[in-house]
Amino acid sequence: MSLRLTPSIRLTRFLRLAPSPSFKLYLRAMSSGNGNKVYENIIVSRPAEGVALITLNRPKALNALSSPLFKELNEATEELDKDDSVGALVLTGSDRAFAAGADIKEMKDKTFVDVYQNKFLEDWTKITGLRKPIIAAVSGYALGGGCELALMCDIILASPTAVFGQPEINLGVIPGGGGTQRLIHAIGKSRTMELTLTGRNFTAAEAEAWGVVSRVVPEGEGKVVEEAVKMASVIASKSKVAVQAGKEAVNAAYEMTLAEGLRFERRLFHGLFATQDQKEGMSAFAEKRKPTWNHS
Repeated sequence: MSLRLTPSIRLTRFLRLAPSPSFKLYLRAMSSGNGNKVYENIIVSRPAEGVALITLNRPKALNALSSPLFKELNEATEELDKDDSVGALVLTGSDRAFAAGADIKEMKDKTFVDVYQNKFLEDWTKITGLRKPIIAAVSGYALGGGCELALMCDIILASPTAVFGQPEINLGVIPGGGGTQRLIHAIGKSRTMELTLTGRNFTAAEAEAWGVVSRVVPEGEGKVVEEAVKMASVIASKSKVAVQAGKEAVNAAYEMTLAEGLRFERRLFHGLFATQDQKEGMSAFAEKRKPTWNHS
């Protein structure tokens, strides 16, 4: 059934799929009259001031990732990145699956010429270019492309039920959306090699111990989305200029030597002294009051 039907049908479907805290957030977004576009494979809502929540919505396929889904995800995130009222984004799935992998039915009959000439998967990584931070709230399965999608986000919060993995080797291929490259930065060569070559899954506890996720949230339905929205709200309450500079500095560490990264960080730090938010932030600290950001 298409989500392009009535709001009541969309709400009924979301109630069946989502935990009650997420449903309350969605109700709040629906009642706020935010005017968000309705998509087929994702739901976009505004659960808190300055926060946009994107929920993957292919329940029958356990949120399997497909080209149509990524087209919508890229469109939505691009619009939200340009929206001055949004300071941070949250990306989630369902309790059962964040995303259980790429859609194998879409891929199984493709040829080398097809995937090579049409740059298959290349546009699946566009969210890594967002200026604003994006938090992955992961429950259930995050396998293959689902694990890679979570790794593309800036921060990952995990439910105790989260299960990560890169099982592509079992299909006669390897990760194609950045799994081998991003995991190695988080967990090192040996673990990444093990996961890539054996295809074994790893738990939320392992992901936390290895540094794949920021933390595992307390157990409870919808808790991971609730915690992600809280974190996004905190980020959205800061100077948007400083937040974007901070994200840029951290990401630069992936591509630069330490010496280059330190110079880059320092230049960004120096540059922030040309902003009104730097003057306001430091003045507010000296005057023992809360800063009022104008994001310039």
